[in-house]
Amino acid sequence: MNTCFSYQDRQLTLIRYPAKHQHKSLQAWDSADELIIDHLSSPNHVLSEGQCSIFNDDFGALGTWFADRQPYWYSDSWIAHCSLAANLEANNIAVSIGPLGQVCAPVTASGDLTSLPEAPGLVIFKIPRTLALLEEQLAQLRHRVTPSTQVVAAAKTKAVTRTVLALFEKYLGPTTTSLAQKKSRLIFCTPAQTVMDNAGSSPYPTVWRQRASTGIDLQIANHANVFSRGSVDIGARLLLEHMHVTNQEQVIDLGCGNGVLGLNALAMAPHSQVTFVDESFMALQSARENVLDNFPDALNQCRFIASNCLESLLAQGQQASQDKVLCNPPFHQQNAVTDHIAWQMFHDSRDILRRGGHLIVVANRHLGYHVQLKRLFGGVKVLASNRKFVILSAAKR
Repeated sequence: MNTCFSYQDRQLTLIRYPAKHQHKSLQAWDSADELIIDHLSSPNHVLSEGQCSIFNDDFGALGTWFADRQPYWYSDSWIAHCSLAANLEANNIAVSIGPLGQVCAPVTASGDLTSLPEAPGLVIFKIPRTLALLEEQLAQLRHRVTPSTQVVAAAKTKAVTRTVLALFEKYLGPTTTSLAQKKSRLIFCTPAQTVMDNAGSSPYPTVWRQRASTGIDLQIANHANVFSRGSVDIGARLLLEHMHVTNQEQVIDLGCGNGVLGLNALAMAPHSQVTFVDESFMALQSARENVLDNFPDALNQCRFIASNCLESLLAQGQQASQDKVLCNPPFHQQNAVTDHIAWQMFHDSRDILRRGGHLIVVANRHLGYHVQLKRLFGGVKVLASNRKFVILSAAKR
């Protein structure tokens, strides 16, 4: 694997967190990062005064490169925050960690858009995979930037679409692009006060209704970066039909998204203990709001944990503490298709389950997770299936 970022007479060690799962063909930076660095270090570019803000730096490459500017750094991804901390430390940059486990110096890292600094001099964007997230960020940023703020964004050329440019123009102001280089492209936006004053508010969170398996009507709120924002995805819908939870059980909704599986657990067993786990702060915010809206009396029975799989809970010594893990695992990280996330979810679930506890997984049939689960747990049962999805149950022996 390539962890040596050698550029412009500097050399950094950069990893994708967790390093032990970094695929040999992937690295923690891309050509869009290089274009941003080239542009901002050009002799013809005059760096603006004031706070530098960085958005959507997936693995902390830009945060590490520009650490001397003490930037504000935003990501909705807990894994990105872990990557930033690891990469700062790997390059002998003294790091302070705040009470929420996020870097607070020399980079001020946050997963909360309400904490954006006022009147930044420079804003750097990596275009996120989810355009709804970009829209939410721009909608919030328009209240903070000024006409003198420099806004520079970058992405792979195929990701610099008319929709992306239109979002910048809708919320901030006139927008242009550079010529393509290294299969990436820069975006330049000039904030205009008249545009920002008339842009309108963010359309997120979106809200819709879903019937629990018990027949209870649930109101589901989804913040911008939550998977399947407009309805329950097909796999989760199948799992809802075949869930079974009792009041005595401690349950984890792993990769919870908006928390619909955990909400269904509360509908079935009002006294169950439910832990919602996701690496997206917006997912956890959605899940918390949905518990408050639908089962406010159960809030003290719930936990909301930002974590890389179940890493945070296991680090707290919670091995063999849970009765059931419900999981609809992703098979990509950012734009890379990968099975390492599901594999770690299965390993962590085995560690956190009590003897006799069950991991319940819903997944596309073609992914072949039953082979992995059989290897880990010694056995696996098919609870239900259709042409596209299968629900698998693995018991800890």
